[in-house]
Amino acid sequence: MVMDKLEVAVVQAHLFWENPEANRKAFSEKFDSISSETDIIVLPEMFTTGFTMNPKNIDEREGEKTLAWMKFEASKREVVIVGSVVFKEGAHFYNRLFFVQPNGKVHRYDKKHTFTLAGEHKVYKAGEKKLIVDYKGFKICPLICYDLRFPVWARNTEDYDVLIYVANWPKPRVEAWDTLLKARAIENMSYSIGVNRIGLDGLGHEYSGHSSAYDALGKQLAFSEREEILYVSLSKEHLKTNRDKLKFLQDRDDFNLL
Repeated sequence: MVMDKLEVAVVQAHLFWENPEANRKAFSEKFDSISSETDIIVLPEMFTTGFTMNPKNIDEREGEKTLAWMKFEASKREVVIVGSVVFKEGAHFYNRLFFVQPNGKVHRYDKKHTFTLAGEHKVYKAGEKKLIVDYKGFKICPLICYDLRFPVWARNTEDYDVLIYVANWPKPRVEAWDTLLKARAIENMSYSIGVNRIGLDGLGHEYSGHSSAYDALGKQLAFSEREEILYVSLSKEHLKTNRDKLKFLQDRDDFNLL
């Protein structure tokens, strides 16, 4: 079904450190208050554990358990659920994002830019492929946290409509988060939505939220520094009108990633 509007709920929340069961329970309770008009629910990066560099502390079965939970909740509430988790596959751990549709269809994206400052590259295998999902007529590109710093990876060569960033972005560098989310919207003439967590993690790092959304011209549509659910209404007409009028994407440079 092609729609002119897409309703997105962004869940900014505290996370229980390395405790998937407690986080799943908490998010299920939050889902009960989300508007029935919602098409997509977006959760933070590693939403069942926090940004842990010790995936061996997590039972290897938890990734599959969380995926099953996402499928159940998506079907029950007739909504897409998006978020990343610690996931073990074969000999490797991944920071893996799932885009789970109400009909059970699952799309996945493995974080391309692992956060070397925290040693993520030593623990999690990096992804190699960008994901574009066509849902209800909107082309959606979901990415993860540190990916935000690399505009070439997000470059809109696919004519997508929405960028979604799930993150655990710490308070000391939150100004960069704010600036780059807005920049990604403007340069790609797309919606840019970022969901961050709040509170302290198990290592004492503080997160101040700043989950937000911007339209294709860089206008801020939503923002929060506290635990809450933000709602954003996306419009195909907004994208079409501005892309037809301004045509900036037609002037983009032609090059390929190796």
